[in-house]
Amino acid sequence: MTEDTPKGDRIAKVMARAGVASRREAERMIAAGRVAVNGETIASPALNVTASHRITVDGQPIAAAERPRLWLYHKPLGLVTTNADEKGRRTVFDALPPEMPRVMSVGRLDINSEGLLLLTNDGELKRRLELPSTGWLRKYRVRVKGAPKEDDLAPLRQGLSIGAERFQPMEITLDRQQGANAWLTIGIREGKNREIRRAMGEIGLEVNRLIRVSYGPFRLNQMKPGAVEEIKPRVLRDQLGLEAATEGHAEPKPRPKRPGLRKAPAKGKASARPSRRPPPRKG
Repeated sequence: MTEDTPKGDRIAKVMARAGVASRREAERMIAAGRVAVNGETIASPALNVTASHRITVDGQPIAAAERPRLWLYHKPLGLVTTNADEKGRRTVFDALPPEMPRVMSVGRLDINSEGLLLLTNDGELKRRLELPSTGWLRKYRVRVKGAPKEDDLAPLRQGLSIGAERFQPMEITLDRQQGANAWLTIGIREGKNREIRRAMGEIGLEVNRLIRVSYGPFRLNQMKPGAVEEIKPRVLRDQLGLEAATEGHAEPKPRPKRPGLRKAPAKGKASARPSRRPPPRKG
């Protein structure tokens, strides 16, 4: 006789879908004794829960799961991508508009980097977009000090190792020389910690500006620093296959044109469209 599979979803997944934290962070909260189910503190994430369970974090009930949402954010220089900074520095979450719901960042940009940062209210979506298996290309505009030649960049295109760490091959275009600096466009698929800066340093180049311009199909375009734009549910469905993104959310449809009707010309003005009436019969 086999045991029935417990109903519901793992509690860390439910917490992530409710926007409490990523699944990994939710597991850390559970291990720290901050999570209770039906009034009893739990110590392990190996628990399935359903809508009938009452889940609290630090004594506060978690919100019901919302539809997955995704925003583009143009991160300015000088902000750290963390919920709270031990050095008291300003974070990207401090700078977001007050009407924004609680969100998490998809990956990070360090304090000296700028450009496109994805934000989501859904921990499962965050995890999915961060997985290396997603394989999305992330493109950066990078300014380096010096005058690199194509041969200098060959190790990065081939994939290099720093100590025991292996970097995947990068897509690199040498765009232009501008005085003592050169501009490059670099594409990577992994997004390891400070990957571009470390790889450039390995071949003797110092990065003095780094701007992320795209993350998979999502692009920075002309967004100004500090601007936030939400991705439409239809785009999330088409790009990520997220049917849940459109549940309960109807986008306005264009009104169909009524055939055979034309706007009447203003008084005193002849229609620019030639008449289709047959000419009068003679005689």
